[in-house]
Amino acid sequence: MPKNPFQMEEVYGIDIRQDVDARIYSADLAVEPIPCGNDFFDGVTAIDFLEHIPRIIYKPERRFCFVELMNEIYRVLKPGGVFYSCTPAFPAAAAWRDPTHVNIITEETFPLYFDDKTRLASMYGFNGYFRIEEQKWHDNKMHLLTVMRKLVPVATPAGV
Repeated sequence: MPKNPFQMEEVYGIDIRQDVDARIYSADLAVEPIPCGNDFFDGVTAIDFLEHIPRIIYKPERRFCFVELMNEIYRVLKPGGVFYSCTPAFPAAAAWRDPTHVNIITEETFPLYFDDKTRLASMYGFNGYFRIEEQKWHDNKMHLLTVMRKLVPVATPAGV
């Protein structure tokens, strides 16, 4: 069953295996889009997951998988929707010990690269705007918990 920290009434999961009865749909999110429409979810969670998404692959062209996934999360969230991430992070040993961890998150990853101000990931194709609502260490400083809200940028009138 998908984890549900927001206590939503309807819960869906995405995994590399499908279980339609449990509302778990199949997708390899390192290279495939989230199989849902735009502005579909009130909340999206990534619990012990982002550390498994490569930052970059060549297949054969260069792809920034983590940035693409963040774009997908932004796409499927409703305006004002919330993204909840809980992941082993630097400098915790848990971030490094699992050989399938290929994406090391730090306290600066989301605020510098995926927020609504700095947005450094835009140089790699990130097109979203998130406001960091909370970021703290969790689980005896082994996991970094980050909560971000989807913002819709206000268009600036031409010539301003």
